[in-house]
Amino acid sequence: MSENPALPTVTQMQHELSALTTERVDSGLRDLDTFSTERMLRVMNTLDHEVPDAVEQAIPVITAAVDDIVGRLSEGGRLIYIGAGTPGRLGVLDASECPPTFNTDPGMVHGVIAGGDGAIRTSVEGAEDDADAGAADLAGLALTELDTVTGISASGRTPYVLGALQYARSIGALTISIACNSGSAIGAVADHAIDVVVGPELIAGSTRLRAGTAQKLVLNMLSTATMVRLGKTYGNVMVDLRASNQKLRARSRRAVTLITGASESDAARALEATGGSAKEAALVLMRGLSPQEAHSRLTRTPSLRQVLRDTLPR
Repeated sequence: MSENPALPTVTQMQHELSALTTERVDSGLRDLDTFSTERMLRVMNTLDHEVPDAVEQAIPVITAAVDDIVGRLSEGGRLIYIGAGTPGRLGVLDASECPPTFNTDPGMVHGVIAGGDGAIRTSVEGAEDDADAGAADLAGLALTELDTVTGISASGRTPYVLGALQYARSIGALTISIACNSGSAIGAVADHAIDVVVGPELIAGSTRLRAGTAQKLVLNMLSTATMVRLGKTYGNVMVDLRASNQKLRARSRRAVTLITGASESDAARALEATGGSAKEAALVLMRGLSPQEAHSRLTRTPSLRQVLRDTLPR
């Protein structure tokens, strides 16, 4: 099979990879396969303890990214994660958790993976090497300048992600990169370059390990802080969750009792009157509004705390 002339040769790729922190071989683990199981696991755990410290170094950049995301989502934009392999799967995972947790529209936070949804379960060989496909997948979403595109790549050089970010930038969308090598190629084309350098992996080059953990931590920060800023919580209590099963219905009732101090029976009645909205139920109980009034005020001002400040008790 001939090589794609647009891609580096195998020899060139070898040189590129050898310069990446995520591809280095930890010389202290050359005899890893001779370790006892417990020793191996303790080494893994020790290495994993270093990941949050690496993420901490990137918090100033993550902060700026969140503030920009909030501004665009408030204007009707979307947050789109895009990646190949493990990074792509992590993006899809984070996006899929937003509707049940924060009652967002399914399209508000969207995950795209190289090779399509089938690649979530099964590796699609070669998909990450196609820069044009990254751009095409975003074009298929009718990308606009209000959108935010977050490209995720442990190496920071994945062509699919690089092509996506370059396309997003040409549209005027906000661009964010998450990589685990400093001075990454995707960071060079991003408005906010989040480079979390976690060092060599336990298994050299297996970036589903520490790099994957770092990416998940950053995605947790991006989506959670964004949703808090958008008024999707009251303090640290979920008030905008989608109560689609018994556990979430119980959690909604508990949220209302925690916020209002009302009894479980009063909370249950308020939730029934508001169609299961914890936010609206809390406003009904705390300010004596009708369910319709509560819904109207929260539609205009999504923050429960702000509406409570602006509304006198009856």
